[in-house]
Amino acid sequence: MALITCKDVSLGYEGRSVTEHLNFEINKGDYLCIVGENGAGKSTLIKALLNLKSPVSGQIITGEGLKPTEIGYLPQQTVVQKDFPASVWEIVLSGCLNRCDLRPFYNREEKQLAMENMEKMGISNLSKRCYRELSGGQQQRVLLARALCATKKMLLLDEPVAGLDPKVTVEMYELIDRLHEKDGITVVMVSHDIEASVKYATHILHVSHIPLFFGKKEKYVLSGNGFQVDKSREASENE
Repeated sequence: MALITCKDVSLGYEGRSVTEHLNFEINKGDYLCIVGENGAGKSTLIKALLNLKSPVSGQIITGEGLKPTEIGYLPQQTVVQKDFPASVWEIVLSGCLNRCDLRPFYNREEKQLAMENMEKMGISNLSKRCYRELSGGQQQRVLLARALCATKKMLLLDEPVAGLDPKVTVEMYELIDRLHEKDGITVVMVSHDIEASVKYATHILHVSHIPLFFGKKEKYVLSGNGFQVDKSREASENE
């Protein structure tokens, strides 16, 4: 059974439909990139997969024992989040909150997990630094380490390289790919970067008001839909 199955899902907000008739599966070991023009409902879909927003219609079914609390989430960063006055250690460790249940403290295993994920992200030396003093790339590594503390199964990433310079962008993509390839984590990533999506993903979901494509990346390249998104982004940037 798939980790997540969407059956004829429609999404919207404020009485307006943004995308309809979504039918797709996310299986263990997949690396799914969700692409589409601005306003197509990509971030709304991520929130629905996290059970933070209910579909207008249709079903989102979890399988393989997956719970919404077992999904690591890296949201789009806001100005307020970037200025958060906490230490790197505190933020990473907070990813273990769902493991605590009613226990008002972190145990030894959770602290060890946080240390391991900081080491995996190459930020152990930043543990005492204030989060808001870090560069954009360092902040994203902190948030990714935090997300890893919540899961060994699935990561949902909403435009994880937005605002990063080209060198740091490549480093972040390679980190995510390593988590997928070596740690076996299923990855679902919203992206505007068609080239990176095709390079790293196993599957592509192209959303619009109606879904334009879902399937393996090789078939997506042949479909020509990626060119449409790239042109749409280019037009938006030139406005």
